[in-house]
This record gives sequence, structure tokens and C-alpha cells, in this order.
Amino acid sequence: MSCYEIEALRLGLMNVLGTEDDHARQHAEQELEGHMTGPIEALAGAETLAAIERHLDAALVDLEEEIAATPEDDPEYDYLRGRLVAVRDAERAVSRITMQGEDVLAGLGEAHDVLHEAFPVDE
Repeated sequence: MSCYEIEALRLGLMNVLGTEDDHARQHAEQELEGHMTGPIEALAGAETLAAIERHLDAALVDLEEEIAATPEDDPEYDYLRGRLVAVRDAERAVSRITMQGEDVLAGLGEAHDVLHEAFPVDE
């Protein structure tokens, strides 16, 4: 059993962060072999945090549908529910990364404004 959403998210984040860890990338790609379709494929190829959030949400919808279609006595049912918890937690982590990045961007804008106030430029 594999957590396709998490492996695809790892690949997407490697893209966004510019991570060049070939071993980690190859491992994730191996885990996803035969499952690179739909939201999983889009998530693995995402190049922005906004794209990651969008494709992760779509992957969550697919996972929720899979759980709803799985009988509770199926041996995979508990694993699927655990996977859902892990992916929702990952979704919150990505949201925090996005919010922190936006805070850094706002802070840089404020620093820029303060510099112009302290050292006005004649235009």
C-alpha cells in the first residue's frame, strides 16, 4: 500500500522548492508508478503552491470517494481512512507554508516602504 497523495505532494514541493534530491525524487516516482493520472499526476507536476493546493484538494476528493465506495469490513478500509487523515494534515501544512510565504512577502513590502520613508527619492 502506498500513499499516492503524499508522494505526489512531495514531488510537487520538490518542484516548487527547486529541490534536486535525485534519490528522493526517484523513490517518489517509483511509489507512483502506474498511478500518475488525474489529480495525482497534476500534483506531482505542480510548480506553484497555488497549483499544489488546487491539485491536492482534487486528490482529497478522489480519496474521499474511494473511502465512501469501500465497505467498512474491507481490509483496506482503515488504511484508507488513515491515509485521509495524513493527507488532510499535509493539506494544512501546505496552507501554512503559503500563509508564511505571503507574510514574508508582505513584510518585504513594508520594509521597502520604510526605506523609502527614511530615504525619500526625488523623482
